[in-house]
Amino acid sequence: MSPGLHVVRAGALTTVQDEGRTGWAHLGVPRAGALDAPARRLANRLAGNAPDAAVLETTLTGCAVRLSGAPSVTAVVGGAGCRVTVDDRPVAWGAPVRVPEGAVLEAGPAEHGLRCYLAFGGGLVPEQVLGSRSADLLSGLGPPVLRDGDVLPLGLLAPGHGHGCAPADAVPWPGAPAELVLPLYPGPRHTWFTPAALRTLTTAAYRVSERSNRIGLRTEGPALERSRGGELPSEGIVLGAVQVPPDGRPVVFLNDHPTTGGYPVVAVVAEAALAAAAQAVPGTPVRFVAA
Repeated sequence: MSPGLHVVRAGALTTVQDEGRTGWAHLGVPRAGALDAPARRLANRLAGNAPDAAVLETTLTGCAVRLSGAPSVTAVVGGAGCRVTVDDRPVAWGAPVRVPEGAVLEAGPAEHGLRCYLAFGGGLVPEQVLGSRSADLLSGLGPPVLRDGDVLPLGLLAPGHGHGCAPADAVPWPGAPAELVLPLYPGPRHTWFTPAALRTLTTAAYRVSERSNRIGLRTEGPALERSRGGELPSEGIVLGAVQVPPDGRPVVFLNDHPTTGGYPVVAVVAEAALAAAAQAVPGTPVRFVAA
């Protein structure tokens, strides 16, 4: 029997994610990939994997999986802080743990932050699509969102890798943001907004909307007034683009964003700031600042 993970509890939204699909935007294919890329890379390093190995990304409620087909595996649960157990016994969060065959590893609901990352020695190896194992919620490419009873194949570590446990106190994990600060560069359609709207964008208080998802971080706060009406033909959209729909509230596009859009892009968030957006729970204050 090949090594695999049996999904005991899928949680609200658990997907397989790696570095994503780059270089396909010209064909209308989004990037996908883990929203909190630093957390994914760190979890993989502690599990003895290459940085781009596929992991599980959970949303808010965590998940539980059972190991089969291997005597044991090194696993790491990082990202959002949560309770971690193996067969209901508490184990370390943010550090390597050994999971024996038949045991259930569970990442509980997020206590600090929004998304947990579960890395396993050897990585998850569902079939690649366009060079990536990532699930894309917008296009439907990659493995589907996990459901109870699913089985995910595990890879095999090279000899001598992943059989030890790195010291937990040697690896700091960033916490969830108390305030989300997003540096902005001017967007291609900033002239579609009044000077007052541009001042509002970088001075007003916004907060993360509960309608946010992997496609975009929606905000609640003052609407941005446009200086011109009319429709905008669809044009290319990049990761971090701040699009303003008809309600006037900025939307920051994340990894599953569309490749084109018809609403004006007032600004673009620096990509390095987007990992914190992945862990910002609804209600988190948002402050846009000039980069």
